[in-house]
Amino acid sequence: MPELRHDPLSGALVIVAAERAARPHTFPSVTAPAAQPPDDCPFCSGHETMTPPEIARTGTGEPETPGWRVRVVPNLYPVVGGDQAGEGATGAHEVVVLSPAHTISFGRLDDEQAAEVLMVMRDRVRAHLDAGRSYVQALINHGLAAGASIEHPHTQVVALDLVPPAVEVGLARVDAAGHDLVAEAVAHAPDDRLAVIEGAAVAWCPWASGTPYQIRVAHRSTRAAFEAAADAEVRVVAIATRDALARLAVALGDVPYNLVVRTAPPGRVGFFHWYIDVLPKISVVAGFEQGTGILVNIVPPEHAVRRLSEVVP
Repeated sequence: MPELRHDPLSGALVIVAAERAARPHTFPSVTAPAAQPPDDCPFCSGHETMTPPEIARTGTGEPETPGWRVRVVPNLYPVVGGDQAGEGATGAHEVVVLSPAHTISFGRLDDEQAAEVLMVMRDRVRAHLDAGRSYVQALINHGLAAGASIEHPHTQVVALDLVPPAVEVGLARVDAAGHDLVAEAVAHAPDDRLAVIEGAAVAWCPWASGTPYQIRVAHRSTRAAFEAAADAEVRVVAIATRDALARLAVALGDVPYNLVVRTAPPGRVGFFHWYIDVLPKISVVAGFEQGTGILVNIVPPEHAVRRLSEVVP
């Protein structure tokens, strides 16, 4: 039977309606990615001159040459920033290329690669905040349906000169609760049988997951800001996130997803606790959701946890 649930962290109202999974679908499935990378991929090794001049790299080699492991470049089509940006749209938009390999997504990186990518993202967030930006959003759009326009796996760092309204609302919600909501979820996830991965960092499916197979990952520490996280913290969160994505890929295939780093703006600590949201794009936000603001999830999170826990990544 359908059940209405509330997510205290996001504030979302979610109707969990497993019966709707039985609806017939007559649309064709999504085409699989190409087996070979295209000759004009700007993120592949050897194509460094196809991007704007790089900002940072790990690995060896001079700028605009091969030898890098992770590479940071300006986004050629930025959401914000540029010489013609109007008020409220100033800022900076960067791309972090995960590796020279065209088909290795975050869920397929090894321990060192996953940690290095997330540390580079953290360092770029910190650099923009140190330069005076108000808020920096770090994210991954994996797959066309999730908003990626280039197949080669990459992350994005978007620096803003304002704190987004959704972030302000989230801060207010946590402050109103009067305690760390993420730490509470991390502590209770194993007891509630919602944990997918346990350890220094925990990956779990929220009780009121807004999308099928939504996964959250957080360190057990109570640090508010991503840019302030120590290398050891970033490492275990990166590996737990990688492991969760690897399980997702085994359970469902190479599904598109959005990965969003949730963090507090500078000077706004309160009870906030930085964490990562993984939002698979295997359902659509349709008219009911658009009209009511109530999300519909056809896969109960307790079922998602059971399936993710059973697979071998």
